[in-house]
This record gives sequence, structure tokens and C-alpha cells, in this order.
Amino acid sequence: MRHRTLTALAVLLAIAPAVAAPPAPPPPTAATLRMPNMPLHDPWIVADRKSGTYYLYTKNDRRMTGSPDVGIMAYTSRDLKAWTKPRVVFTLPKGLWANDGAWAPEVHRWRGRWYLFATFYNDSAPIPATDQRRPIRRSTLLAVSNALTGPFTLVRNGEPLVDKSRMSLDGTLYVDPAGKPWLVYAHEWVQVGDGTIEAIPLDDSLRAAGPPRLLFKASDAPWVPRKAETNYVTDGPELIRTRTGTLLMLWSSYDANGYVQSVARSRSGSIEGPWEQLPPLVRADSGHGMVFRRFDGTLMMVLHRPFQNARGKLYEMRDTGDNIAVVREATELDGERHPTD
Repeated sequence: MRHRTLTALAVLLAIAPAVAAPPAPPPPTAATLRMPNMPLHDPWIVADRKSGTYYLYTKNDRRMTGSPDVGIMAYTSRDLKAWTKPRVVFTLPKGLWANDGAWAPEVHRWRGRWYLFATFYNDSAPIPATDQRRPIRRSTLLAVSNALTGPFTLVRNGEPLVDKSRMSLDGTLYVDPAGKPWLVYAHEWVQVGDGTIEAIPLDDSLRAAGPPRLLFKASDAPWVPRKAETNYVTDGPELIRTRTGTLLMLWSSYDANGYVQSVARSRSGSIEGPWEQLPPLVRADSGHGMVFRRFDGTLMMVLHRPFQNARGKLYEMRDTGDNIAVVREATELDGERHPTD
């Protein structure tokens, strides 16, 4: 009887459809890239301690991802030296008012989710001009995801954070000591001539909750060369607090020799300033930097150099209490063959 039962069971197993095994997880992407081989502009790094991973966000580059879409890609690394091939984490939807850009992506944690700030534009969408300038629509948009890997989806259908009549870019999130969020951004020199850094208060949904407030103009920096035409650039603001509570702002413009990574300090310690301009941190056609802490606690700065055909450069930094200072260029990480130190 037992033999006949086993035979019947064998027949049933033979004719039963095979049950597919669950798909194996994709193999981890090999981290084989070094910064000299990584096209990037306006780098932003998130050091995720939970996963032990650094995420570097920049504009999508078809050569690296294979995707022709306007969007944001992310490289990843465990040690800031070897990086994975990037993956697209945000794609600009078709039919939106914007059709190009993906500049200055920043990813910030807010109320338990990850928010992507990035600048997009449309050269064929003019906005009213008050003089001979020809401004076009350019604004920072907001997208959100539950994960650093995305995908990020637009918030409020791509509604600009700043009024669309203002040509704004490089928006960054700042949260003041009272927990109130602000958007700090550059008001584009293309529209106003003497570019400015401005701020608007936000509500808890990261929607504008007040009028723009002028923080400073590009021409306030003594190292900005004076010239006949009033075209002074403001780029890449990022707010940081030192160990003593001093409020600093990284930002970039041009000196007589090229792009510059500079820093300003709030005399009051508040976002509204007044702001004083300090000597640049890095010159040599370098800029649009941001600071973060390595997993071992070391203060670091990443920026791009040169402005054209840019690559990422890493610096070890020191918090001096009333400022930050460059300790050295981390050439062992960024692979720089011609350091400026």
C-alpha cells in the first residue's frame, strides 16, 4: 500500500506545474568609478549612516546612465573613493512647464521623508522684463520619496517654490533653531543684473509662507571684480552652523580668474543677517560646494572643478567656531592629479 501511494505521489509531482522560485535579488553594482571618471556638476552628498552609504546626486548624464531623460542621477559609495555607476532617481515628467535643467539637486530629510530640491527651466517661456534683459522661467521644484534611492515624485504637480515671475535657482532647505523651514535661493543675474541670495519662509508642507527677503547681493563680496556691465553671479547657497552656533553660508560666484567657492557669515546668527562676506575657501575655477560629515566624523566639503567638464573634488575641513577652513584636498579620495593645495 505504501509503495502504491508513493508511486501515485510521484506521478502527481511529475504532472504538476513547476512552481517558480522567487527571483534572486540583483547583484550589487560594482563600485569601480573614481571621481576623474564621473561627470558631475553641483554635487550633493548625503551620508546615510543606516546603510553605511554615501549618495552623490547630480544632473542625469546619458553617458553614465543610458537614459536621455532630463532628471537626477545618484552615484553611491562606501568610502568616498570607489563609486558605483549612477542610477536615475528622478525624471522630469513630459508636458510640464519646464523642459530642461536638473541643476543643483539637493536631498534633505523633512518630517520622515526625503525631499529633492532641483532647478529646471524653459528657454521658450519668457517672463515679464523691466529693462532690456530677457528673463525666462527658471525655478526650483520639489519632489519627494521614502528612500534615498528614489524614485522621487513631484510635489504639487511641479509648482515652483518661488513665484514664477522671479528667475530663481539653486534652492536649498534651511531649518532655523525654532524648527521653521526656509528656502534660500539665488535670484538669477539674468533677470536682475546684480544677482542676489534671498530667502522665503516655508510652512510645514514646504510651501511658500511669506514674501522673499533679500540677504545679500553678489557685488557685496569685495573679491568680485567691478566691471562696466552689471552682471554679477550668485550660485549654490548652503547654510551650516559651526560648533559655536555661528551661521555660515557657502555660495559661489566669479573672481577675476574664474569660479570661486566662498562663504558668508550672519552677524546676528539668524537667516536674515546682516551677512558679511569672508575670504573665499577655494578659488581655481572651483565652486558650488557643500559640507557633510564622513562616517568617522571628519568634516568634508565636496565641490566641482573646473566649471566646464566638471568633476568632483573632496576637501577635509575644520570647524574653527566662527568659520570653516580647508585643511587639505583629499586627493587620495578624489583622484586629483593636479591638486591646487
